[in-house]
Amino acid sequence: MTLAIIDSGGANISSVEHALRRLGANPVFTADAEIIRAAERVILPGVGAAGAAMARLTELGLLQCIRDLKQPVLGICLGMQLLFEKSEEDNVDCLGIIPGTLKKMQPAPGLRVPHMGWNTTSVVNPDPLILGLPDSPWFYFVHSYCAPIGASTVATCDHGASFAAIVRQGNFYGAQFHPERSAKSGARLLANFLEIQ
Repeated sequence: MTLAIIDSGGANISSVEHALRRLGANPVFTADAEIIRAAERVILPGVGAAGAAMARLTELGLLQCIRDLKQPVLGICLGMQLLFEKSEEDNVDCLGIIPGTLKKMQPAPGLRVPHMGWNTTSVVNPDPLILGLPDSPWFYFVHSYCAPIGASTVATCDHGASFAAIVRQGNFYGAQFHPERSAKSGARLLANFLEIQ
């Protein structure tokens, strides 16, 4: 299977790549639109700010390439956020694949922002991406902005307020957490992504 990891300027590339190799995949790290279009699976990773990531994708000429992809695509952390219409972070327009605007998380009693560490999720819409996972799987999060719960939401998480933790819009999937740092549940989610038809 061919798998492209888009060079979005994120810092978690090597850990994502290693996690996929442990599952038997042979990912290619690339910003080449032709390689991305031809891949059987595409991952959009990202750590950092939405504005910088969108600027990089624009500079690389990849915005329409990503929007037009027909194969399964998985956005991880910031990569998931970029699938939405807009982010309050840097007040930037994103890819516009999933309706909604990313909002800054608000501190709550006993809870800090950024949301960093392990947290449980609640499945609201069964999906092949979460096949074989428990009803409330734990994942590892690191983020300060969050996606609204909507029709595309597969699972939610709560950190002072509920937000979308896993999303799906057609062939586009997103995980707000880091599956590559989420032990068995994260590995299972990545394995499911590789097996989605």
